[in-house]
Amino acid sequence: MPKRNESVKPDSLIISRILVVRGKKVMIDRDFAELYGIKTFRLNEQVKRNSKRFPKDFMFQINTKEKEAIIKVYKHLEPLKFSRTLPFVFTEYGAVMLASVLNSDTAILMNIQIVRVFTKMKELLLSNKDILLKLERLEKVVTENKQDIAMIFEALKQLLNPQKQKRTMIGFIRREDE
Repeated sequence: MPKRNESVKPDSLIISRILVVRGKKVMIDRDFAELYGIKTFRLNEQVKRNSKRFPKDFMFQINTKEKEAIIKVYKHLEPLKFSRTLPFVFTEYGAVMLASVLNSDTAILMNIQIVRVFTKMKELLLSNKDILLKLERLEKVVTENKQDIAMIFEALKQLLNPQKQKRTMIGFIRREDE
């Protein structure tokens, strides 16, 4: 069995591998394989052998548009543009299930760490729920007042750049000026 620290990766590395696809936080098969120290096709082979353990809310295959989108956003996935196969992605539940089908010590230790990172992210999101709700309310207020704000800015522009008009002089006129 490897020493505990041999297979532990920085949490920041795992976090950088978490993608958002179809509104879900997922990790791609290629990244799991890299973290587990195995080939991607071996990981997928084990998943296919145990397909009953991976329902759609645990794992799904991305489509061509999603593949192109993640390649543009996540630079570490650029080599995927040359792959003819569409990758699989795993949700947090899929990550837990991978531990049951990949039995190496490295895979088990990495899986525990990955699940902990997913859990930390969820806790962080829940702890900031109040802030997110306030931001959402503020966004609604700003949207409702958009026209008023535009009108204020237009008025300010007119005040800052007044148009010069020819003004008639008022007052007394001296006879010699006539």
